[in-house]
Amino acid sequence: MHVKRGSTTFLKVIIVLAGIAVLALCICLPGIAVRDARIHPETAYFLIPFLICAYGFCIAFSVALYQAFKLLTCIEKNNAFSELSLKSLQVIKRCAFTVIILILIAIVSLRVLATVTHSDDAAGPTSLCLMAILATSIIAAIVDALQKPLKKYGQ
Repeated sequence: MHVKRGSTTFLKVIIVLAGIAVLALCICLPGIAVRDARIHPETAYFLIPFLICAYGFCIAFSVALYQAFKLLTCIEKNNAFSELSLKSLQVIKRCAFTVIILILIAIVSLRVLATVTHSDDAAGPTSLCLMAILATSIIAAIVDALQKPLKKYGQ
């Protein structure tokens, strides 16, 4: 299997840029949370579950990006069917499931916040969360589909 180096390099650059964006989010997140707590002190106690979900998401997403980078390195070295590739795909799939669970926790937190504050404005963020779950589920399904031939090839 011969892969053009340019395509994997492009994907690696995209992964690095996504990692930089996640790092920037992690750096800016506490400031955003403090500003929101000052504006809405009655709901400041909901920032803890939000920050736990946000940082959990960032950690899981960063681990998945790192594993994708490792997988692309294996592909560049023509080791796409190695045990390391299989392990990377397994970690990516676990990270996807972790992200789904964290998004579900965020949805529950949003719904509880909407109930406590007697507002009906949780529909928009909830629908965005559901779209994120759909996208993450698709990624997990693709990874699972990639794992099956690798497992058969490795035996």
